[in-house]
Amino acid sequence: MPKEYIFTSESVTEGHPDKMADQISDAILDYIIERDPTARVAVETLVSNGFCVIAGELKTETYAPMQEIAREVIREIGYTNASFGFDYRSAGILNGIGEQSSDVNQGVDQESGELGAGDQGIMFGYACSETPELMPLPILLAHKITAKLAEVRKNGTLPFLRPDGKAQVSVKYVDGIPVAIDTVVVSTQHNDDVSQEILREAVITEVIEEVIPKEYLHDDITYHINPTGRFVIGGPQGDAGLTGRKIMVDTYGGSCSHGGGAFSGKDPTKVDRSGAYAARYVAKNLVSAKIAKRVTIQLAYAIGVVQPVSIMVDTHGTSDFNELQIETCIRKLFDLSPAGIIKELNLLRPIYKKTASYGHFGREKMGFSWEETNRVTEIINYLKM
Repeated sequence: MPKEYIFTSESVTEGHPDKMADQISDAILDYIIERDPTARVAVETLVSNGFCVIAGELKTETYAPMQEIAREVIREIGYTNASFGFDYRSAGILNGIGEQSSDVNQGVDQESGELGAGDQGIMFGYACSETPELMPLPILLAHKITAKLAEVRKNGTLPFLRPDGKAQVSVKYVDGIPVAIDTVVVSTQHNDDVSQEILREAVITEVIEEVIPKEYLHDDITYHINPTGRFVIGGPQGDAGLTGRKIMVDTYGGSCSHGGGAFSGKDPTKVDRSGAYAARYVAKNLVSAKIAKRVTIQLAYAIGVVQPVSIMVDTHGTSDFNELQIETCIRKLFDLSPAGIIKELNLLRPIYKKTASYGHFGREKMGFSWEETNRVTEIINYLKM
């Protein structure tokens, strides 16, 4: 008997308060790392009704104009009118940045010249063959919907939309293969004078049907468009936002485990970020090499220790190779020390604000090095020699 189930993933727009906070933190990181690649950065942001607080720790000689950076991010997102509940010009912005602890720094920049992990923790990477991007279909479609909401808002196709919004996609699977969309939920902030009927029709035709592949569309999809009936008060006016509070949106939508560490605002010596990127890179190359149809990689680090303390491989029964063989291959071919990851993936670049909305993974046209599949031949040669 076929195994059938429905799996759901969520995404949020760039104007969601938590994503605003992520983008501000990463914009500050980009500004600093572009001018000082050796900087140590850990920036947290809070946005709420009419104000923004920037906190965290830095080790750098670079001056970053925090307020100006934050205001520019808020402007780009689209909070340009006080009637939206938040305005980049009038929002109060408080800078509470401090200096990085010397106790932490000595574990990272070691006297031997080695680069130790910036913290302890566990990170997961994942890849599967169900989409060309080697991502799970539910989170991929949820991101496409939220990105399209921002596009049609900004280009004037749906001028009554406002920046805040969410999407949720439920996919029916049969024996692990996605076969149809079951339910789509979209909640989007809007102007006060648009009717729910117009909003519903516009979101379905101009957003959902534009991004969901036709093979997954059918007449029995359940649509919940602004199911509360009204979403005028949104953004930081409606709910506070914090850096790092959308970790499942940032990764795989719940399709694999998560180590709990957030990404945004952290320079790549923090393995919460770089370790997760490396794990995705390894998993994606393994699936691209057809070593398995589905791979989960777990990495674990100890603060100040150069190499990962453990590597776990799970192919979910989809590989002809055992996990120990694959783990040995990973250890042989990939340098998973912080310095090795930074060098391999070229992470000392101002690329991070782009990651802070619509997911860190599966976005192949964004120039994210961890999405490259340039290690396939080496993997095949090692495992099949």
